[in-house]
Amino acid sequence: MNLRKSVFSGSWYPVGNRACEEQIHQFLEEGKNWSVSVANPVGGIVPHAGWTFSGSIACNVIHRLAQAESPDVVVVFGMHQHTNSPRYIMSEGEWETPFGPIAVDTALAGELTRQHSFQLETPTRFQQDNTIELQMPFIRYFFKDARVVAMGVPPTAETLTLARSVVETARVLDLSIVVIGSTDLTHYGPNYGFTSKGFGQKAVDWVRDENDRRVIDAMIRMDPEAVIHEGLNNDNACCCGAAAAAIVAGKAMGARKADKLVYATSYDKSPGDSFVGYVGVLF
Repeated sequence: MNLRKSVFSGSWYPVGNRACEEQIHQFLEEGKNWSVSVANPVGGIVPHAGWTFSGSIACNVIHRLAQAESPDVVVVFGMHQHTNSPRYIMSEGEWETPFGPIAVDTALAGELTRQHSFQLETPTRFQQDNTIELQMPFIRYFFKDARVVAMGVPPTAETLTLARSVVETARVLDLSIVVIGSTDLTHYGPNYGFTSKGFGQKAVDWVRDENDRRVIDAMIRMDPEAVIHEGLNNDNACCCGAAAAAIVAGKAMGARKADKLVYATSYDKSPGDSFVGYVGVLF
């Protein structure tokens, strides 16, 4: 009863540790020549579509973080939230992954719930949400001894305050952390009710070169307010609060530079009128 069972295993990512490990090895091979100018990153931004479409990006961002840091806790910001959404956290228990469970850091999570209002989840009562679960196998694989604290955060100023508090509280508790923000970018096409630039290559170019570029530039500038503004006003980040929170926490941890590891869209692998943008960022 203490284990939060996976929801998306077998659909959004493979079943079983062997299949997942084989996929991870393929992802690392794909990303071996991707370059980034950030040395010793403390945080990053990852996408959260099914592994077929964006798993390689998320895997390689988390792998780069693990090469730089061996933290006590991996903090993950995610969930599809609106400005009036509550904050969510699971403050105790474990997350199921193909490589074994990951325990919640109850000290950090508990202290955060005393400082901030959350809707508390439990291992048996929680929102089914892909944005965080899809990162957990990578986190368990690369950060074998780390615990986690995962939060759903809305795109608000209060979220940025929470992100600073996460870093300050971890320091008080003498816990080393890395931070991850989970968001996809523009969801374009009739499946998403967003067709203002028509269809075909013209629409793909606009998403890649203009709409997604604006929010990626804000991420690389490490401008959390601009990330939230872009997501809310241009529909180019479905979890802009999560991305902004990771940036704020990264800056509080001393990060002064961010860089894009790679950008892609689902159109690259499955061309069609509806597609989604993905980016991996390290800072």
